[in-house]
Amino acid sequence: MEAANNRQQQASPRGGWVGVELIDRYPFYVEPFHVDFTGRIFLGVLGNHLLNAAGNHSQKRGWGIGALNETQHTWVLSRLSIEMNEMPRQYEHCEVRTWVESVMKLFTNRNFAITGAEGKPLGYARSVWAMIDMETRKPCDLLTLYGGDILNYVVPEEENVCPIEGHGRFRFREPQLLRTIDTYYSDVDINGHINSIKYIEHILDLFPKERFEQQGIRRFEIAYKAESYMGDRLSFYEQTISENETDIEVRKNEGEVVCQAKVCFK
Repeated sequence: MEAANNRQQQASPRGGWVGVELIDRYPFYVEPFHVDFTGRIFLGVLGNHLLNAAGNHSQKRGWGIGALNETQHTWVLSRLSIEMNEMPRQYEHCEVRTWVESVMKLFTNRNFAITGAEGKPLGYARSVWAMIDMETRKPCDLLTLYGGDILNYVVPEEENVCPIEGHGRFRFREPQLLRTIDTYYSDVDINGHINSIKYIEHILDLFPKERFEQQGIRRFEIAYKAESYMGDRLSFYEQTISENETDIEVRKNEGEVVCQAKVCFK
């Protein structure tokens, strides 16, 4: 992947650079208020670091939220899968590497590698993003938007290493209702809907302390289906797949499905 970071600079129509630093590095420090009772980072906080890394990568190449908002466009996270061998510890200096794996008409695939002290591999993540029109809330054609400039930032296949599985499918038959909660001010993000990471936090709150104490999370997948807003009531339904694997479906106001997730413990 290092070869992808050393290409000749050329101006991009979006104000970024073509073919240079295709893989971005985002360092972060695990603060004491970012860890749970085991001394390891909350998955939601790690998720925020991944999204920050993605945002920085996009901004440097002219595809950041600020630039996009000027033409009434924005990014929306569609899917996220995180698989960890080990969660970062309190006071640990870590780094996220991120890059664009591929671009399709309506979606783009972005990968992440998480490393700890001295470059120790801790885990990987995969994500899928859509570009939407902020007025119509409908997806845009990434292959034609801004002349298809985003294709300049795709990492070549031979330099793209993300060894975790892709996103799976969810099949809910007769899930059981676990909990219903209200949504408030702190749940809402800059796009005006419930923040994508907040869903992760609410889902993990469904599990007892002992699961995190004795096992810890190996893999977490989430697929976002629809938007929900402050004041919506979210209902969480559980479907047990195996001893260490549980699927969760989240519905708003006892109706529309807003997201589905899979939680795999070690």
